[in-house]
Formats: sequence, structure tokens, C-alpha cells
Amino acid sequence: MSDISNIVQKQKDLFRAGKTMTYTYRIHQLQKLQEMLNRYEPRIYESLHKDLNKSSYEVLTTEFGFLQQEINYTIKYLREWMQPKKVKTPTSHKGAKSLIYKQPYGVTLIISPWNYPLHLALAPLIGAIAAGNTAIIKPSELTPYTSDLIEEMIEDTFEEKYITVVQGDAEISQQLLEEPFDYIFFTGSVPVGKIVMEKASKQLIPVTLELGGKSPCIVDRDAKIEYTAKRIVWGKFVNAGQTCVAPDYLLIQESIKQKLLDQIKIEVEKMYGENPLQSGEYTKIVNDKHFDRITNYLDEGNIIYGGETDRTNRLINPTLIDNIDWNSKIMQDEIFGPLLPIMTFNKLDEVYDHVEHSRNPLALYYFSENEKNQEWIVKNLSFGGGCINDTMMHLGNNQLPFGGIGTSGIGKYHGKHSFETFTHEKSILKQTTAFDLAFRYPNSKMGRKIIKKLFK
Repeated sequence: MSDISNIVQKQKDLFRAGKTMTYTYRIHQLQKLQEMLNRYEPRIYESLHKDLNKSSYEVLTTEFGFLQQEINYTIKYLREWMQPKKVKTPTSHKGAKSLIYKQPYGVTLIISPWNYPLHLALAPLIGAIAAGNTAIIKPSELTPYTSDLIEEMIEDTFEEKYITVVQGDAEISQQLLEEPFDYIFFTGSVPVGKIVMEKASKQLIPVTLELGGKSPCIVDRDAKIEYTAKRIVWGKFVNAGQTCVAPDYLLIQESIKQKLLDQIKIEVEKMYGENPLQSGEYTKIVNDKHFDRITNYLDEGNIIYGGETDRTNRLINPTLIDNIDWNSKIMQDEIFGPLLPIMTFNKLDEVYDHVEHSRNPLALYYFSENEKNQEWIVKNLSFGGGCINDTMMHLGNNQLPFGGIGTSGIGKYHGKHSFETFTHEKSILKQTTAFDLAFRYPNSKMGRKIIKKLFK
């Protein structure tokens, strides 16, 4: 505990010294982070393969490539983001100027999960650095090779008093949450997110919580079947379904159900072969506990495709499960695995009640060619973000804020939104001393009359 407290104090001292406040310092640190990733690229691929059996394609598209894009974008626009923003000043404040200054919070804590262990540890760090903060990263103990590599990379690249990694289990996380951080950024499950928020509230520490939920994938009668099936299969089974925004369940309009399911089976075999368990490049489940939790869901409903498992290597084939309802075990919590339960609807307004069973999901996907129905979905259903006629691709646009609502999270990040998340916007009014406005004071004879006019 004393070691952690010492690290936090050293970072507070560095922040108070003002070293992180300049554009030059921040841009240099972002460039160092970029160089670090390039230097360690081969080992990044190796560690993610050891932890999760991730293919080089998945590492590039969902971890390494995303971070490179995010750093490049941040470097390009950081100077612009840091500038004070001038805003309008009302007539009642004549002679004054109003500005919004961008101030870093200070010492930040980033707690990252195991499903995208590199991406979700370093993507928030990019925002923390850009905004002028220091950071302590707590990576997941469930992906030890990647967590060890993150610690080695950070230690080799940055001073401990600026950015450091603290490894350990839940007990270490608890110790970290006792410290007086200035901001906490957490990615993980809803139950742990509640603990983080409770701990932070005791010290009134602001938080971002990136959680999850049961993200629906809704397919209407006029959807283009081949594209729809291909995009659902990619979004659901990438990383073996261990993605917070993966389609969690499928809601199909009854008249196209069989046609869509037949095409989904075809697309699974195109992407993963006839037996993904033997492909050598199919992502494994992170540990035995999660493997057993997911395979327990195979006991209910009708498995109409897949269902094969390999406990030794912790692999589960892409699986479609029919005859599921909201009382089924698989519908009680986020699946976080390669099982896709199937339900149907007849009229579009029935979808509302389905989504309300597990409201405020992190993502929602709707497939239809009808723009009126697309607008109905977007305006009437509450969810963090999503896609029309696609899955998960909204994450790849750093112009779009990523985050949840309600039980799926608090706050947002990616691109400029990462900078804003780790920045306090400080409002400043600069008043003139060339003259004074007498009507603002209580002894002004005309003050009341003038103020009433100004407020109309």
C-alpha cells in the first residue's frame, strides 16, 4: 500500500510542477508512445496470441491498428484542442470577454479489462497524455503476457513519476481505489463498475465507466440478407464474442428468419472454416471460469448450429441457439462469448419491449432499408451507440464519441472526446477596467429598469 501511495504522491508532485501543461511536453510524450508501439510490435502480436490465441489479423484490426490511428489523429489536432475557446458574452457583461480554458485533472487511474488488453489500456492513456495528466495503469491479471509487456513497455518509455503500471489482482485494485486520484477511467463489467463508482464517490473523484450490456441486433424484413449475415458474423464472433459491443442477441423479423439463419451459417464457414476449433487462429476464452460460464448456456434452447467445445484449449465454436426467451439463463446477463441466441418479432414496435428487458445497452444494431424505420429505432430506443446496416464499425470512427448510458456506462472517449474526457473546462470571464456599469449595483437608480430590459 505504501508503494502505491508513494507512486501517487510522486505523480502529484510532477503534476504540481507544471511539467505536463505545455503542448511541447505532451506532443513529445505522444510521439514516445507511438515509437514504443512500433518498437514492440512483434512482441505485442506474440503476447496477445499467448493470452487469447488472437490471430495477427485480429491484433492488427482491433488492437494495434486502432491505437496507431488514435495516436496519429491526436498528434495532428492536439494544438487546436488545447487552445482556449472564446465564447459569446451577453450585453449585460459589456466590456468583458468569456473564455473556456482546458485544464488537466491531474493524476489519473486507468483500470483496463482482459478482452482487448492492449487497446483498452492504452486508448484512454492517449487521452490522458493529450490532456496533460499523469497516469497509473492497472491492467488485467487475466492476460498476464500482455500485462507484463505493457508494464515493460511503459517502464522502458516513461518515468514512473509520469506514467506507470501497477499489476495485481482485485486486492490491488481495491488499494488503488483508496488513493486520492483526480480522475478514474474504468473499463469492465457492471458489478465491478458499481464498486469503482462507490469507492470514487467517497472522495468525490470524477469517473468514466465503460461497461456493457445486452446489445441487440435487429433484422427487419427488408434487410439485404447476404450483407446482413456477413456483418453479423464478423461483429459477433471476432475475439470469440468477447467484445463489449458484440451483438448479444438476434431479433429477426419472423418472415425472413430461416433465410437469414441459413446465410449466417454460410458466412461462419467462410470466415472460420468448417471447424474453427482446429483453425489455429480462432480466439480462445480467457480462462476456465469464463469457459464454464459460457458453456453452461448450451443446456437450454435448441442449438441449430455449432455448440462444439474444447475445454483443454478453451475454445467454443460459433453457435446459434433458437427457442430462447427472456426467462432463459442466457438472457439474464451479457454473454461475452461466441453464442448467439435468437428471438423473433412480427411488428417493429414489438422491439421496444424486447430492448426494455435489458435497457440501455452499450450498442444496438438495426438492419433495414427503410429510412423511416431506421429513424424510429434511433429516436425511440435508448442505447450508447450503434450502427444501421452494420455492427461495431462505429468504434472505428474517432469522430464519434464512444460510451454508454445508464447501466452501460458513464462518459465517452475516442478522438477529441478522449481529450475532453480527461480535461476540465474552466470558465473564465475577463472584465474590463476601462469603465464600469453602474446598473449592476444595488444603489443604481436606473439599475432595475435596465436589468429587466436586458433579461428579456
